Amino acid sequence: MEGADEYMKYRSPLVSRYASKEMAYNFSDRKKFTTWRKLWIYLAKAEKVLGLPITDAQILEMESHEMDIDFAMAAEEERKLRHDVMAHVHTFAHCCPTAAPIIHLGATSCYVGDNTCRNNHCSVLLHRLARVIDRLANFAEKYADLPTLGFTHYQPAQLTTVGKRACLWLQDLAMDMRNMQRAHDDLRFRGVKGTTGTQASFLQLFQGDHDKVEDLERMVTEMAGFKKAYLVTGQTYSRKVDVDCLSSLASLGATVHKICTDIRLLANLKELEEPFEKEQIGSSAMPYKRNPMRAERCCSLARHLVALLADPLQTASVQWLERTLDDSANRRISLPESFLTADIILSTLQNISEGLVVYPKVIERHIRHELPFMATENIIMAMVKAGGNRQDCHEKIRVLSQEAAAVVKQEGGDNDLLARVQRDPYFAPVLGQLDAILDPKTFIGRAPQQVTRFLSEEVRPLLEPYRAKMDVKIELEL
Repeated sequence: MEGADEYMKYRSPLVSRYASKEMAYNFSDRKKFTTWRKLWIYLAKAEKVLGLPITDAQILEMESHEMDIDFAMAAEEERKLRHDVMAHVHTFAHCCPTAAPIIHLGATSCYVGDNTCRNNHCSVLLHRLARVIDRLANFAEKYADLPTLGFTHYQPAQLTTVGKRACLWLQDLAMDMRNMQRAHDDLRFRGVKGTTGTQASFLQLFQGDHDKVEDLERMVTEMAGFKKAYLVTGQTYSRKVDVDCLSSLASLGATVHKICTDIRLLANLKELEEPFEKEQIGSSAMPYKRNPMRAERCCSLARHLVALLADPLQTASVQWLERTLDDSANRRISLPESFLTADIILSTLQNISEGLVVYPKVIERHIRHELPFMATENIIMAMVKAGGNRQDCHEKIRVLSQEAAAVVKQEGGDNDLLARVQRDPYFAPVLGQLDAILDPKTFIGRAPQQVTRFLSEEVRPLLEPYRAKMDVKIELEL
């Protein structure tokens, strides 16, 4: 019954139901504690090069046991010591008896805690976001000139195009990509700083040699794959760094919520639908339903992602002086959940955007229902050009429009304004022009041209660094 134990305790659905294996692994104990061991190896190597009495044998011993983690021993050590970093120092030392005296030499817990940074996590999300943008850009290009009703206040407004509406989504996603890229590029190594950030322990190890302390930090920073370390820290790097990083993710959450809400609204109108599998069930009670389940999931998780930003904001605000430990438990939850949630909504949105279904005939029917009202000004202008009086024509159109509106609202009938215009002898001079006047493409302005320029100037160039991994497709298990 040992396997049944996992069903006897809470499991986060972020991992058990939704997250990609790649992002879930990034926050696994295996990844975290092997990274700690790498950092201890980097520190020992640099200290040896700079003259501390560390041997090649000690380095080799540490490297040979980098992946050899006894998690049960580490858990038992932490139960005794009540200190996670020292528990893993002892566990590492147990399998590296020769190197034991120099593991974690001169360092404080935040050397491994804060330097186990999120560069790779950000990179995963940036590639996912690039694929979402690419799929929606293809969608926008395909439907750049397909007229559709625009909506303001969720009331029918002037026409736009399906592709132009998608560009509104893309513009927000492009802003998110730039914000996330900047946050990624601004991330630095916490560095080799000691207990309060002064590097006093390392200055003592190197007998007051400031140059060697600076060389130590530079060497370890480079081995860890960073270009820069923060020049000043307390015991931790500033918790504003977490605010900066998670702000970009929360902003992404707001964007995804807006996009998926639009998709849900359009699904209700039957103009647009997310992918729907052959054997998928929309409702347990109503077999005919095709619910926008993926978009609803994105909205649900996007709200969580936005809400998580409150954690790093409050944590940064309550850090006393050089550091207090009330950041730790909160960060164990808020940081992984932010990245996991962002990973999930991007994967799901990619799946949606790869299979969006447009129903042009439904869109056309909705346009026909509203366009006669929108075309009244064009009819008036055509009558004036044909020699009519603008005020007389306006009054004629006003009366006919109200009659047609009454049919729609009070009788539930179709908009018959056009038929009323055609029956009225007053409008005989422009009857031959009505088809041209009512062509939906004359109401979309420069939408197609805006789509073309926006995609070529702002979207496609943004995706160039990510082309190598652009073909990855998403198959959702749930």
